[in-house]
Amino acid sequence: MPATRADLLARLEDLGLATETIDHAPVFTVEEAKVHRGDLSGGHIKNLFLKDKKGGLWLVVCMEDRRVDMNALSKRLGAPRFSFGKPELLMDVLGVEPGSVTPFAVINDGADDSVPRVTLVLDEELLNHDPVNCHPLVNTATTRIAPDALLRFCRATGHEPIISTIDERQD
Repeated sequence: MPATRADLLARLEDLGLATETIDHAPVFTVEEAKVHRGDLSGGHIKNLFLKDKKGGLWLVVCMEDRRVDMNALSKRLGAPRFSFGKPELLMDVLGVEPGSVTPFAVINDGADDSVPRVTLVLDEELLNHDPVNCHPLVNTATTRIAPDALLRFCRATGHEPIISTIDERQD
C-alpha cells in the first residue's frame, strides 16, 4: 500500500524535518493552485511524471511558471525522448493520482525494499525559495518545507536528486 498523508508527515517528523501543512480545496492545475493559495509565500511548483523512450521514469519538479521544453530537457539530462507517464504507472510507482504529484511521492518509490525506479530532477531555482510548497501526497493540502529539508527527505528515500536548470520562465 502506498504511504498516506499521515505516513508522510510522520516520516518527515521522524527525520526531524520541520514542516507546516495547510488544508485547502482540491487543486489539479497550477492555475487552480494560484486561486486557492492566496498570498502563500515561498516556491510554488509543478511536477512532471515522465517516461523516456527506453522506459526510464523521471519526476521533474520545477517552478510553477516554467515552460518545459521536453526535447531540450531530455538532451540536458542525457535521456532518451520524454513522454508523459500514464496515470496507472504513476499510481503503481509513486502511489499518487494525477493532480497530487509531488516530490514527496518518492516515499513510495522503492518502498517495497526494491531499488527506486524514478530519477528525481529538481529545478535549481526552486532551491533558492524557502519554503518550498508541495502536496503531501494529496491535492487537498500544501506542505511547506525548507529546501535543505526537502533534499534531506529525498535522500532518506534513496533518491539523490539531479539539480538542473529547467528552461525559461513563461512571459
